This record gives sequence, structure tokens and C-alpha cells, in this order.
Amino acid sequence: MHGMIFAELKKFVVVGLGAEAWNSITAASGNQVYLPSQAYDDGELLRLVATASELTGKPAAELVEAFGEFIVPSLVRAYGAHINPVWRTLDLLEHTEATIHRVVRASTPGATPPRLSVRRIAPGKVVIEYASQRRMCALAKGIVRGISKHFSETITIDEPACMLLDAPTCQLHISLA
Repeated sequence: MHGMIFAELKKFVVVGLGAEAWNSITAASGNQVYLPSQAYDDGELLRLVATASELTGKPAAELVEAFGEFIVPSLVRAYGAHINPVWRTLDLLEHTEATIHRVVRASTPGATPPRLSVRRIAPGKVVIEYASQRRMCALAKGIVRGISKHFSETITIDEPACMLLDAPTCQLHISLA
């Protein structure tokens, strides 16, 4: 997983729980320092999230979704040059794979963002097919919510199929409210 995700996770934990919580989480997970320019084993992130879940008593999926929403401002800053200024929420979702994920794969050896297939099925609705061995659809949903917040748009997310419930991919139906 891209090191930027780990750097953002540290910010998320420190803002929400304090620096001591981050120290406790990383100590329980092997006390690793994470560099934004590196790629790390997915298991590292899963261990950190599991430890955070134990510490907070919140389900891991809830934490991951909140984290996804939290990281959007940093993602927009990092990849803003690849975002067309006329795009809004659904436009950015439609173009994420061809713009941002392409750049991530090219710029960070070993980085493997999820494969997204996005179709606009109506002017105010897209369907995202999310495929990843990580099965972190909660992160994808959080990022979608964060993008809509960034553009001050209200959305609904329906998930008729989920990898966590043995579907081959997650299907997210995103509608503007």
C-alpha cells in the first residue's frame, strides 16, 4: 500500500485520539516508521486498523470509512494538478482510474491502488465497480464521501454487491441528492 496512506493514517489517529494513541498502535504493530514515498505490505495497514479498532472499540470498517473521508483534502492537494477544475464529484470519480491511479502506479514502484471501473448511468448517478485484493470498500466509500464534501455536494451511496459478502467485486451506486 502507498506510504502516503500510512502518513495520513498517522494524522487521522493523532487528530482523533492523540499522539499517544498513535504510539500505542504502532508499538503493538511493530513500531514502524512509514514514509510517504514508499510502498508497504497491506498487512501493515490491516494490523494498524485492527489495533485502532481494539483501542477505540469501534468496528474496523467504521474507522476505515472515516479515514477515507479524512484523507480527501490531502489527496486533492497531492493530485490536484491531475484534477480538471471543472470537475465535480461524479466527474472526479469517473476519471480517478485514468488520472490519479495511473499517476500513483507510475510514480511509486510497488503501489497498487484498486482497479475502478466507473460508469455514468444517469446525469446524477455513477456506478463504481471496485476490485482489490485488499477488500477495503469501506475506504472507497469514505473517499467518495470526502470527495462530495470537498465539492459541497450531497450524495447517497448504495452497495448492492460487496466483496466482503462473497461478491466478486464491490458495486457502489453513487447518486447526487
